[in-house]
Amino acid sequence: MAVVGAGAVGCYFGGMLARAGAPVTLIGRPQHVDAIRRDGLFLDTMRFQEYVPVSASTQIDAAQGAQLVLFCVKSFDTEEAARLLAPHLAPEALVLSCQNGVDNVQRFARSAGMSAIPAIVYVAAAMSGPGRVKHSGRGNFVIGSLPLARRVRATDRPPARGAQSHGGSLRDRRELDDLAGVLARGGIPCQVSDNIEGELWVKMIINCAYNAISALGRSKYIVMAEHPLVRQLMCTAVEEAIAVARAAGVQLPDIDLVESTLNLAQTMKNATSSTAQDIARGKRTEIDSLNGYVVRRGNELGIPVPVNQTLYALVKLLEENTRAVTGC
Repeated sequence: MAVVGAGAVGCYFGGMLARAGAPVTLIGRPQHVDAIRRDGLFLDTMRFQEYVPVSASTQIDAAQGAQLVLFCVKSFDTEEAARLLAPHLAPEALVLSCQNGVDNVQRFARSAGMSAIPAIVYVAAAMSGPGRVKHSGRGNFVIGSLPLARRVRATDRPPARGAQSHGGSLRDRRELDDLAGVLARGGIPCQVSDNIEGELWVKMIINCAYNAISALGRSKYIVMAEHPLVRQLMCTAVEEAIAVARAAGVQLPDIDLVESTLNLAQTMKNATSSTAQDIARGKRTEIDSLNGYVVRRGNELGIPVPVNQTLYALVKLLEENTRAVTGC
């Protein structure tokens, strides 16, 4: 197995698989790779704290020969990372897109000339230091196969040099069940969904409620959900995004999505959003694939989304100002 983009999410799940005995290579930034090679990956989870021996590299070709690749790069790096990864993938390799947003699988296919399996990841994790992961909530996957009408097939663009096409057909349910079993044996609960597009939108909609506000208010999830004014703001952001999803023809799960969004804070009380973590480090955020995506689709479909527009604009301003100060 290989993890491409071994930040907090990639290190947590790659570390869990390695701890269960799977051969895993983490591919990430030098400061983390150096520490992992020297000491192992330190997993500070809600159940245990220990160093886990695991291979690590800064080079994308370390994914050569991997049967399963967890593709965990930031959404804005999808195309470049997919192009670099494709020549090193074996024909039978499975790529699991563990990213924020709803369109990464399509973008991966266009750039790599092969398909990826969409995954929704629910985990509160942060890099607390070089080669150290702090886990503070959940840690599960939802996977599935996108309907053909919603996919961009590998044949829509010539494959990258050395890439093998996996075609555009639906993934076999047995293949997905087997993959879920592999993850479960690594201590990672995994559900196979028959409506993965709807589940991707659910995760993005939840992120639209939490990510920007957590960054702007420097706040943990539970504090946000229990603050009356912020709670109402979160509800409105969710309602706007639901309206966009319905206008786009997305079949959302039959749940109270506003209530589910607010309840998430109870299972991830001490979590701060990845957007907040990126801002704190002076890094580029994924807000373009979250509230920004809802704004773009809302404009295309004629659906007003003033709260999402405001949150998006404020995070972009904060991101640009922070990066200007830090020089990142």
